[in-house]
Amino acid sequence: MIKTLLKSVREYRRASILTPAYVALEVVMECIIPLVMARMIDEMTGESLTPVFKYGTILILMAFMSLFCGTMSGRQAATASCGFAKNLRQDLFFHIQDFGFADIDRFSTSSLVTRMTTDVANVQNAFQMLIRIAVRTPLMIAFSVVMSLRVNVRMSLIFLAILPVLAAALFGIMFTVFPIFRRIFRKYDALNNSVQENVAGIRVVKSFVREDYEKKKFGIASEDVRREFNHAENIIALNFPIMMFCINLAMLLVSYFGARMIISSHATSLTTGEMSSLITYGIQILSSMMMMSMVVVMTSMASESAERIVEVLNHESTLTSPENGRTHVEDGSIRFENVSFRYSEKNTKYALTDINLSIPSGQTVGIIGGTGSSKSTLIQLISRLYDVTEGAVLVGGADVRSYDLDALRNEVSVVLQKNVLFSGTIKENLRWGKEDATDEEILHACRLAHADEFVEQFPDKYDTMISQGGTNVSGGQKQRLCIARALLKKPKILILDDSTSAVDTKTDALIRRAFREEIPDITKIIIAQRVSSVQDADQILVMDGGRIVERGTHEELLSLGGIYREVYDSQTKGKEA
Repeated sequence: MIKTLLKSVREYRRASILTPAYVALEVVMECIIPLVMARMIDEMTGESLTPVFKYGTILILMAFMSLFCGTMSGRQAATASCGFAKNLRQDLFFHIQDFGFADIDRFSTSSLVTRMTTDVANVQNAFQMLIRIAVRTPLMIAFSVVMSLRVNVRMSLIFLAILPVLAAALFGIMFTVFPIFRRIFRKYDALNNSVQENVAGIRVVKSFVREDYEKKKFGIASEDVRREFNHAENIIALNFPIMMFCINLAMLLVSYFGARMIISSHATSLTTGEMSSLITYGIQILSSMMMMSMVVVMTSMASESAERIVEVLNHESTLTSPENGRTHVEDGSIRFENVSFRYSEKNTKYALTDINLSIPSGQTVGIIGGTGSSKSTLIQLISRLYDVTEGAVLVGGADVRSYDLDALRNEVSVVLQKNVLFSGTIKENLRWGKEDATDEEILHACRLAHADEFVEQFPDKYDTMISQGGTNVSGGQKQRLCIARALLKKPKILILDDSTSAVDTKTDALIRRAFREEIPDITKIIIAQRVSSVQDADQILVMDGGRIVERGTHEELLSLGGIYREVYDSQTKGKEA
């Protein structure tokens, strides 16, 4: 886990090394200062200020050196931790971009968001503590113990006796809260999922007046997180009073036994200055233990976050480009050979079963079927958004698994059922299809998709700003812009997944006619609920229960008198009524 995370340090390695170096120098200065002070106290006779000037000058110089080292360690630690978090977040995001749909389904969107935000922030804080405070505390404890032993062995035993008590309390707290934090992060995922669903579906929530229900659902999830955090914080809160009790007890014992030793030995076994230095070293030792407890608590919380991050970074995508994969798609022909598919190994039920299908390049294919008949699943196998469980899908005469993923997907344009536009101008959104598309190419694609008629009516035309998710355009306008974006790629295969459902029948017919006349060489697959959207196709597939139950032309399917005929009759009779 640590090895994986350290890969994200990269250009901030120098700052990560300089931080503990400065911390070590700072600790050395702080451990020498009490000795100098003890010497000054013991040499002060009340007759001359020479010891004050002599040792005071040394103390001022050492204090400034300590200040400089502390400041530099803080700056370097901030640079290293913030840079590390930036790289880690970037590595996560870049890695997720290579995930297939199955990988996203496995982790869930809300969980991935939590890992890139809350978990990365926890690891960032822990990293800063580890390179600074976690270096400072053991060095301070070790140096202070050595220096106190050098001053007086018998008095130093007081600190050595209390250290195991503090260590036992510290590790007891750590092992108690660790499983609690593990539960908390799983509940954070559920909380984020609730927020994500609510924001994404806010129009539905308001349409059905379900605000109170959503508030209650969020409140339950939020209260669950609060309860677990409260439990953990109550345990962690024991840390400070235990530490303070041990510090005060140590100081009381040192003061009592130190004073007795000074009086009984007439300041020969222990001087006043040495006792003051012992008190200082004692405070340093026990304060360092208290700081160590903060580090342990933070790292115990961050370790769960780190495991969740590394789980994503080490996860191999189910979809990868083969080494030296094909970079050229010969044509738009498609063939399914004995294809069966299920979403994961845990699923016993197949979404697609025994699919055999041949589509010549340039042909138009229509697909209809009821909800849950796996129409969308079928077309997602073509661009390899999922991999088949059994059988093979061939595009351009070659198995899709033999292609370089970028090369394959650049030749397959998919307008998915859930159309997505991004914040930016219409022109910027369309250039997702082709980054260097000229204005003429954009206009041509919009004419084919019949999007130009409404774009030209906007005051800023193609420079009109689209809000996030395309909420300032209608459903039909959004669909036509997404079709235009797909056409800009000039693909060999164009797939429309129920992407004209919000378009009126007249515009739908005009789009299909434009496809026939303007892009006859492109293989077109149209998934639709309306028979009118597919009746002109070269072949029509009727799907039910993950199988192709009927296939043929419009006339052939009508003559069969099966599902297609029933759908056709129900829609045409509805129009007549």
